[in-house]
Amino acid sequence: EESERFNEWIEQGAAIYICGDEKCMAKDVHQAIKDVLVKERHISQEEAETILRQMKQRQRYQRDVY
Repeated sequence: EESERFNEWIEQGAAIYICGDEKCMAKDVHQAIKDVLVKERHISQEEAETILRQMKQRQRYQRDVY
């Protein structure tokens, strides 16, 4: 519902921090972020994964999962 706004935040340099259960929640959130990128930027899942990897390298996408 708010995918356009969320994508704008990412484009403007927002950082994403995910904390919680690795087995279920973290994987689902990761996929949801990729889905937003795919929808709003009209790119593939692979390209979305590349964007998240780049964000991780720049410490803009961090996960504290257990």
